[in-house]
Amino acid sequence: MDIEKIISQMTVEEKIKLVVGVGLPGMFGNKPSIVPGAAGETHPIERLNIPSTVHADGPAGLRINPERENDEKKYYATAFPIASMLASTWNKEILFEVGKAMGNETKEYGVDFLLAPAINIHRNPLCGRNFEYYSEDPVLAGELASSFVEGVQSEGVGTSLKHFVANNQETNRMKIDTIVSERALREIYLKGFEIVVKKAKPWTVMSAYNKLNGKYCSQNEWLLTKVLREEWGFEGFVMSDWFAGDNPVEQIKAGNDLIMPGKTYNVFRDRKDEIEELKEAYERGEITDEVLNERVRAILKVLVKTPSFKGYKFSNKPDFERHAKISYNAASEGVVLLKNDGVLPFSAETKVAIFGTGQIETIKGGFGSGDTHPRYTISIFDGFKERGIKVDETLGEFYRQKVKEMRNGDYKPVFVNNFNLKIPPKLPEDIVDESKLEEASKRNDLAVIVISRISGEFVDRKAEKGDYYLSDDERKLVENVSEKFHKKGKKVIVLLNIGGPIEIASWLNLVDGLILIWQPGQEAGRVAADVCLGVVNPSGKLPTTFPKDYKDIPSKTFPGTPNDNPTEVIYEEDIYVGYRYYDTFQVVPLFEFGYGLSYTKFDYKDLNIKLDDENIEINFEIINTGNVDGKEIAQVYVKAPKGKLDKPFQELKGFYKTKLLKPGEKEFVSIRIPLRDLTSFCKDKWLLEEGEYRIRVGASSRDIRLEGKIYLKPKVFDL
Repeated sequence: MDIEKIISQMTVEEKIKLVVGVGLPGMFGNKPSIVPGAAGETHPIERLNIPSTVHADGPAGLRINPERENDEKKYYATAFPIASMLASTWNKEILFEVGKAMGNETKEYGVDFLLAPAINIHRNPLCGRNFEYYSEDPVLAGELASSFVEGVQSEGVGTSLKHFVANNQETNRMKIDTIVSERALREIYLKGFEIVVKKAKPWTVMSAYNKLNGKYCSQNEWLLTKVLREEWGFEGFVMSDWFAGDNPVEQIKAGNDLIMPGKTYNVFRDRKDEIEELKEAYERGEITDEVLNERVRAILKVLVKTPSFKGYKFSNKPDFERHAKISYNAASEGVVLLKNDGVLPFSAETKVAIFGTGQIETIKGGFGSGDTHPRYTISIFDGFKERGIKVDETLGEFYRQKVKEMRNGDYKPVFVNNFNLKIPPKLPEDIVDESKLEEASKRNDLAVIVISRISGEFVDRKAEKGDYYLSDDERKLVENVSEKFHKKGKKVIVLLNIGGPIEIASWLNLVDGLILIWQPGQEAGRVAADVCLGVVNPSGKLPTTFPKDYKDIPSKTFPGTPNDNPTEVIYEEDIYVGYRYYDTFQVVPLFEFGYGLSYTKFDYKDLNIKLDDENIEINFEIINTGNVDGKEIAQVYVKAPKGKLDKPFQELKGFYKTKLLKPGEKEFVSIRIPLRDLTSFCKDKWLLEEGEYRIRVGASSRDIRLEGKIYLKPKVFDL
């Protein structure tokens, strides 16, 4: 297709319509989407055979409505593990497969753009959408998200890399001014985006809601044009987050190509339609033909690749069985074993009592745009039962009835905003009386307690009981179950069905086993059961630090000032985010970045480091020295020399997940690190300082198994 010819044939009005969405489908007076439940569409230009394209949410699976008016067919989509759990796999192949499966469902349901992945940094554990994000580390996030993007786009549909940039909280997200140094931006918050843009070439990037150093991200020319396009070579188009910014003219001038969802005057602003404002700005000469043509050109270059443009006949019949297996495999590799005092795995003959309402209401994922509508979600209780574990069915049915009773009573889901978003309030856990608990401890061999948390869009979590801390009734449940079972010489396991860190240190010694199953998507119960039985040897490792207590975190300014209604948040911790802070300032976490246990053991040996003009090559072997098959995640950290720039104690620069190694089997690992990746940002340059660099290879950030050193000469890299 001759895009320049098309542009020459378009009227100014048609060009302006193409750079603004049609409005939020089905809401605020707008017509429903072509695909019900999709988040937005572009305007068609029928005269020139340019169709409308469809955009739908999707960090954990395609989000469309499962039901349609006057249609008995169901339009379900697979629920995959949350992004934090995908990151816990440290497995690029898994991320590609998950992306490919999501891309296939996107295509087969008539959607052109999957609004994912979201790779904002876990700056603070209380961010409500951390479950949608990968990690506190930009290298891990960027490398894994690159594989995800490649997987999605291999199906011929687009991704939207979001939220660009420094959108690390939900509190006042649409107006908060994020104040952050350029060094921290470059090394932490932009780095993951840079990796994905350069490696995976996403079709689109979504500009964030927040302001960045005084200017809305969607209206920030430095961010969208200088950095994204000129420095990184981004070739797709930029769309705004839904209803972002306060000036469509400034958005277009800055390099935001598509304003979404369109018609925002109906929702948040007492002002004209964006199309009218852009027309008036064009007539005033504030928007030139050159700028408008640039925006249209960027959009059309991508639209011609979409299924809608190519006239693809979608089936509405994704391969659910295959995708369910991919979801299961991803969740299985993302489970993190945090503690195992001789209790795991256990046999299917073990009589197990499960406590906690989360065994019935197992949480597959968070709420908001990261939600999904799958055919099913296997609860922990049902998963254990299906896998043949001798669960206490009397206790399980008691929980099932109590959950039903409470949800039909005082704990019905409640609306949280004008987007008809319903959130189920947290259920109480003090529903098992002393006699029931005593009987359960007598007739069972083992106790499993489920601790659940849900969070999502629009609101951040709280450093309060019932959220970051256990509620009093949860604490009482853990204490009472542990006391009853331990008195009889029986052990207790806790399953953490959560989207982000909670406080664990104060009660960790009360339990014998601790498994982080995150929010694992539709296969939740099956995955949890198989890990407990040893059918799956847990191989996940933490992509984010679990501190001993909330007071230990580096991001003291979250969520900004003034406290009751923040308008500004200053990133005073600068580059010292996550493990960079804990390691540098010797603050001991409960579970460090990269931590995760296995049912087997691994040894590292024969470190060899090679250097050429552009790269360091790190070679070593990993050997399974235990008794069962397992996978290991090797992490390479680099400790830079002291120079004129302050630097973290160490930084992750590479990682590798082995194949499934049998006992006694070994694998040769080779990781290449470009010298540019060892640089620090300094005054519009990337500076490699001279000195001795220590190469630290380990099983976690604090479990270093091999160490070597290499001397590097100074070098400067341009942006």
